[in-house]
Amino acid sequence: MSKPKFKFQMYTRLQKAIPKIYEEAKKAAETLNIPAELKGAFGLTGAISGCPSPLREDIEKVMAVESRKVVPLAVYVDQIREVIKDVYGDDYDACPVNTCEAGLWVSFDTLCTPPMMGRGDNYRARYIAPLERHLHHQGGYGRPFPPRYKDILADRGSTAGELGFYGKRQNNLDTVFVPLEGAEYPVHGIKYHPTPLLKNVNANKSLESIEKVAKRHETMLTGFTSLGYDTLGYGYGEKDKDGTPALLKGIAKLANSFNVPYIIDNAWGMPVIGTNIKKVGADVMIFSMDKATGSATSGLVIGKEESLVPIRRALGMHGNRFGTTSSYGKAAYVTQDPGKEGLTGQLAALKVLRDNPQVLTKPIDRLYDIVVDEFSRIDERIRKYFVFAKSYNCGAVEVNYEDSWKNGELGIPIFSIEDMYSGTNLFQDGTSQMGIIPTIAYDANIFISPGLGTTDEKGQLIEERAKMAARGLVMLIEIVCKHAGIFD
Repeated sequence: MSKPKFKFQMYTRLQKAIPKIYEEAKKAAETLNIPAELKGAFGLTGAISGCPSPLREDIEKVMAVESRKVVPLAVYVDQIREVIKDVYGDDYDACPVNTCEAGLWVSFDTLCTPPMMGRGDNYRARYIAPLERHLHHQGGYGRPFPPRYKDILADRGSTAGELGFYGKRQNNLDTVFVPLEGAEYPVHGIKYHPTPLLKNVNANKSLESIEKVAKRHETMLTGFTSLGYDTLGYGYGEKDKDGTPALLKGIAKLANSFNVPYIIDNAWGMPVIGTNIKKVGADVMIFSMDKATGSATSGLVIGKEESLVPIRRALGMHGNRFGTTSSYGKAAYVTQDPGKEGLTGQLAALKVLRDNPQVLTKPIDRLYDIVVDEFSRIDERIRKYFVFAKSYNCGAVEVNYEDSWKNGELGIPIFSIEDMYSGTNLFQDGTSQMGIIPTIAYDANIFISPGLGTTDEKGQLIEERAKMAARGLVMLIEIVCKHAGIFD
């Protein structure tokens, strides 16, 4: 078969070769000698909501002990607040919720949407979101503007109909998308779709573009948002001397100048040791506590007290009418209550992050060494294109291969997020064929993290399992590249 000339030809070729790719992936997996009981029970990340890591021994023990006590839930909430204030200061507060998405929902509704009450027609509001990854989360709460982006989330929530991703859109709220300077948005994938390639984002020039757009929409501007990640492949490679991403700090300054909130989605992030909301200067940061921290399923909203007051009120946590600083009552968002197990697990995880962070940082350090070593054995024709980064914020190792597409050559296949939702992301679905649970692997960027069968009860890395998972991914990339024709 002749070498593809155009991108779409390469992805057409891959689509036709899916059965062969999966067959070869299964055969390659046999050389890994994965124990039968481990197949489908370990993987490349423990930070995916659909298959979270098993609880660590210390978290499970606390939850078991607390489950037998009679304790008002407001007590646990206040203890969570105490940990957050210990770390960030008394000007910051916290509000636990059942999921990170719930935290995003209540934050946008309380801080960015127009009021529901009042006479006459309501006004429209707009918040600004950089055109980056995972936009169906932080960028999904308004109608897309400009209209060229109105179809940007088309297939991701199609199976749920109008109550899919479109159903999250808030009343009279728009999302203004701003492309980042230095980023590229080429079309890739079997499910052919624009992919944000963010390795070369220029923070200062991007901030100039964002400010220009903000001034254009100033009369309707009610907020800014972004991810809270800290790696090159997410566009946050430029940092200040403290290691804080320059783009995040710049957006925070813009939000302050317009007197509107800056809401950060740090779902795959960790409080305390990760991106620091105080150093960034943001108003609100939301976490998925079951992803990287090892907590039970729950979310956490932290932020400046001024912003947390309406959020806590919306959840019925801010005080009784007769005068208390906290309560556990009823409000519009009481449906997002995490419950006792979520609260106690979250509290235990936060105390470990504050008092014994090496429980989480040590396995990340070792995993980084393993991933780099395994990728050093990949086919030499593509080896030079991989760039690696370690993130304590995300508790992960990033593998980026954008550089393989330089100079107009066909590079390592890039799968879009639409591939992930349609089951045609071969770097994810292919690992499943090998008996390895996949990780987030689209937009030329792969996150690998410990936790899913690759750590012991204390959360420490089981190195041989981590090596098997990483080696399986390396093998799969080689197989896919062969069928893509880039070795021809």
